[in-house]
Amino acid sequence: MSTVLITGANRGIGLALASRFAGRGDQVIATCRSSSDALQALPGVRVETGVDMADGDSVRALAQRLGELRIDVLVCNAGILERDRLGALDDAAFDGMRRQFEVNAMGPLRMVEALAPQLRDGAKVGIITSRMGSVADNGSGGHYGYRASKAAVNAVGKSLANDLAGRGIAVLLLHPGFVATDMVGGQGEISAKESAEQLVARLDALGMAETGSFHHANGMPLPW
Repeated sequence: MSTVLITGANRGIGLALASRFAGRGDQVIATCRSSSDALQALPGVRVETGVDMADGDSVRALAQRLGELRIDVLVCNAGILERDRLGALDDAAFDGMRRQFEVNAMGPLRMVEALAPQLRDGAKVGIITSRMGSVADNGSGGHYGYRASKAAVNAVGKSLANDLAGRGIAVLLLHPGFVATDMVGGQGEISAKESAEQLVARLDALGMAETGSFHHANGMPLPW
């Protein structure tokens, strides 16, 4: 049994990940800003509310509450999407870009920084990013804040892989697929449950040979 901490676990992919890990017997700590009925209904899951990835104090407070607990798998899943396009980049759009950087790019780094003492040597860190953060794969433009924040977290993850290698901690950057969640208005190619199954399989197989790499949940390597 592993101890798994998942951020943004009150709905969508995070909720499906919590269900998947808990269902196979892992000890799950599910963090979120506010919980949901679905999350509260998961048996054996420790729910930590008030955790905002854009708020360093709340992240550090979580680390204090965890105390001496040791984490085997950290999944940085929490993220936000705000749509923007050229020709409509007003002040509100730029504010939205800053929010996406705070949550999507800086949030996982805040979490790893705060929880580094709780991560076991040999632990695994999964960062749920997006292929929209791939510069080489961008063939449609737009979504400036989301694309840039996900490209930034890819860079963060690569640096974390180097910095944590001495402790045998592997870091994997994972695109979950086009998942039917509230974030994308329920559209998508796969369900959150299917995505979670694939993501867990990638994390189970993660070793130091793969650390710092960028993959689709189905296992396909993705270009930077």
